[in-house]
Amino acid sequence: MSRQEVEFEELYAEDSRNGVYKAKEFHGSGVRVVNMGELFGFDRIGDQPMNLIQLTDREMEKSSLLDGDLLFGRRSLVEEGAGKCSLVHKPTQPMTFESSIIRVRLNQEVADPQFYFYYFKSSVGRSRVMAIVNGVTVKGIRGSELKRILVHRPPIEVQIKVRDLLSVYDDLIAANQRRIQLLEESARLLYREWFVSLRFPGHETVPFSDGVPNGWDRKPLTEMVDCNPKTAFPKDVVRPFVGMEALSTDSMLIDVSEARLITGGAKFRNGDTLLARITPCIENGKTGFVQFLEDNEAAASGSTEFIVLRSRTVNPYWIYCLARSESFREHAIRSMAGSDGRQRVNPKCFDQFFVLQPPAAVLQHFEDNVKDMFEQVQSLTNYNRILMQARDMLLPKLMSGVLDVNRIVVPKEVAA
Repeated sequence: MSRQEVEFEELYAEDSRNGVYKAKEFHGSGVRVVNMGELFGFDRIGDQPMNLIQLTDREMEKSSLLDGDLLFGRRSLVEEGAGKCSLVHKPTQPMTFESSIIRVRLNQEVADPQFYFYYFKSSVGRSRVMAIVNGVTVKGIRGSELKRILVHRPPIEVQIKVRDLLSVYDDLIAANQRRIQLLEESARLLYREWFVSLRFPGHETVPFSDGVPNGWDRKPLTEMVDCNPKTAFPKDVVRPFVGMEALSTDSMLIDVSEARLITGGAKFRNGDTLLARITPCIENGKTGFVQFLEDNEAAASGSTEFIVLRSRTVNPYWIYCLARSESFREHAIRSMAGSDGRQRVNPKCFDQFFVLQPPAAVLQHFEDNVKDMFEQVQSLTNYNRILMQARDMLLPKLMSGVLDVNRIVVPKEVAA
């Protein structure tokens, strides 16, 4: 790759811009707005669920997002979040972005947006951004300094070749992520159909009394589910550790990226559901399903701010779907206590949360239907992790010029 370097601003189609700030009364309707949650959560931002904000036509003209725009985190409580780069990728609805984000729109005649997205993911580009990070409590970058950093500018045809090579990996990762989303939606839909709407198999012939099917019992959740059960764990052995950032707001996936000696915090094993108990994580929906450990007796640990839910008389898949239900989360949130900004759910609140205990046959039928869905989610997640590792091994070598893109052949098993 050519080692020519230019100031980043030379590649701009227009001046960079900070996002919009609007008072609370303007939130809840209007156009979709990219917040820091989307920026940190996704490398490609397009059609993910987002909050809404009201903008005037003039504001939208100035602050809209287009396919190929680069978004940089302008400020963050953690250093690695400052300057994080995401790519606006094929949005199908109008979008804007909030004030903690910088938008860069490139001149696509000389600069391919996806190439520079990859550039800023690489150690080469990331080091250039980190050099302008400032601040003590809150880390951040300024648009006035971002535009002056030096970046590589290979010929546009080389940029496109690098983009096309790396996009093979990201396209397959994105396809797997869509499959994961559909699988989880299917499992949750079946749960709502059977256990909320009570249209379970054979419901047409089952008598109901006061809205309860015969053979079903209304019980406190804690008679059916253990909250924070004791879990035996190995001493002086490094095991996977799950921090709060590893939980998703809308998926069962748990992004495990570190390991520690097990000491304090939550302890769990395969089949457990992890529920965030602290504000704002509980309101945001942070919940995960553990199925990444090597066997069902293995233990791991996580944040002290998790509640661990484990099956007693129901199955793990039922528990996870329940934990994602609106009534469950509303009950947990209403129980929160503590100082502003540090309120927590008290696990004892589930003593007063009554649910229907389904018959064993119905629970088994549900497990038979959804178990494979959960396992496919984990299998696709593992495959995506392999793809990401392969992509990330190529990335710095391509960006530094160690590898000639013209000499690389995409592996058939990836390109398929």
